[in-house]
Amino acid sequence: MENLVTSNLKLGIIAGGQLGKMLIQEASKWDIITYVLDNDESCPAGKIASHYIKGNNLDYDAVYQFGKMVDMLTFEIEIVNVAALKKLKSEGLRIVPGPETLELIQDKGLQKEFYQKNGIPNASFILCESKAAVLNCIEKGEITFPFVQKLRKGGYDGRGVAVINDQDDVKKLLPGACVLEQKIEIAKEIAVIAARNKNGEVKCYPVVEMIFDANANLVDKIICPSSITVEQSEKAANYAGEIIELLNMEGLLAVELFIDSKGEVIVNEIAPRTHNSGHHSIESIITSQFEQHLRAILNLPLGSTKLKLPSVMINILGMEGCEGPAVYEGLTDSLAIEGVKIHLYGKKITKPYRKMGHVTVMSSSLECALKKAEKVKQLIKVKSWKER
Repeated sequence: MENLVTSNLKLGIIAGGQLGKMLIQEASKWDIITYVLDNDESCPAGKIASHYIKGNNLDYDAVYQFGKMVDMLTFEIEIVNVAALKKLKSEGLRIVPGPETLELIQDKGLQKEFYQKNGIPNASFILCESKAAVLNCIEKGEITFPFVQKLRKGGYDGRGVAVINDQDDVKKLLPGACVLEQKIEIAKEIAVIAARNKNGEVKCYPVVEMIFDANANLVDKIICPSSITVEQSEKAANYAGEIIELLNMEGLLAVELFIDSKGEVIVNEIAPRTHNSGHHSIESIITSQFEQHLRAILNLPLGSTKLKLPSVMINILGMEGCEGPAVYEGLTDSLAIEGVKIHLYGKKITKPYRKMGHVTVMSSSLECALKKAEKVKQLIKVKSWKER
């Protein structure tokens, strides 16, 4: 029996950023009616959704009432009112991934305990309830420099994280309940996106290598395929597949991992949604992460995750010192380079290090793609009319 319902299917997406926008672009190909909940009336997804609903994703009533408008609910950010989702689920609304998965992933402390319970390799950790408790751990020698502090809830895109290398860095400690991790000597940072549907079919995307911007604490480049060994790649994909199975999750799960100085593969964090580390898939993989998410939540056969061409993705970030109405430079010259695909998210206001778009560069060789990506990075600038 055909189970892909288009035209009459109302898909609700909580939060209307660029991930929601790109998901809607895929959903429109199948004639799915899309609803977006976001507090920002000028949010990227709101402009192209079938229906935009103004509301806060952390407000119980806003999330609950939004859920009553749609046939199925998904999200592009994990910071959502879980109590409202649980109420909607109890009333029969299909929510994918489920609120129980979301609740676990929202709390980095619960995440760490989940890895520990299930034998998933991750950095050693201590849970603390306050900044005072962290200071007490340091004094007692329970945690030693260098270590990383992560707030248990609310962290996103590098926020809610403090790297404490020595006593002088103690002033950077964040207030609130947190996870303390011994700092790992990282050789490489990698990511794998796994997909799973209700039938239990699982597929993983090729492992990507992530290069970070130290100033912004955001991804600077996504390289696919990664330069790690076949064994390391298989371990990473196996961990991703194992985690999504253990969670009994439907949808996409982005798994960020480290390769340490000894070559060991260690899980860092997970996100139950489409992810920045998968943007290259729009052009360089047979099935984009956004189409795959739809396939997974609609319980359709999962698409091929085979790589078409080596690729490098770079984020287009707002320039340091620039804030105001956005203006882009270097787009014409970048588009003149073969294999360059530019995505602008439609955010009208630029801020320092704000994600304004991304560029995927494809070539027959990774070396060539890297050279072109570096050129594009130098060409494209996001400024504001105020600074011109």
